Amino acid sequence: EVQLLESGGGLVQPGGSLRLSCAASGFTFSSASMNWVRQTPGLGLEWVSAINADSKTFYTDSVKGRFTISRDNAKNTLWLQLNSLKTEDTGMYYCAKYLTNSGAWDAWGQGTLVTVSS
Repeated sequence: EVQLLESGGGLVQPGGSLRLSCAASGFTFSSASMNWVRQTPGLGLEWVSAINADSKTFYTDSVKGRFTISRDNAKNTLWLQLNSLKTEDTGMYYCAKYLTNSGAWDAWGQGTLVTVSS
């Protein structure tokens, strides 16, 4: 059974930082393309970042230069470092497994809540 478990969310002031983690199990993590997706009050469901099996990374424009996605295949763990946080980054952040061939997410975690507020 595929399982994705996010952690690391919390309340942070604008300009602050958080590091989100996603522990993966039940599939060959090292071969998987992994994404972070967020649900925000303003934009709804929004793709944030992706990392391929070869560790090539991609970001939505609004987080480029502020967020960093990374993975540790030995630990089956995905991370998202969030720096210079803005109020509009507030939302539920989900780790998702992405099927490159079909262009769809086939597994999601339960999410971790990020709140950016002064």
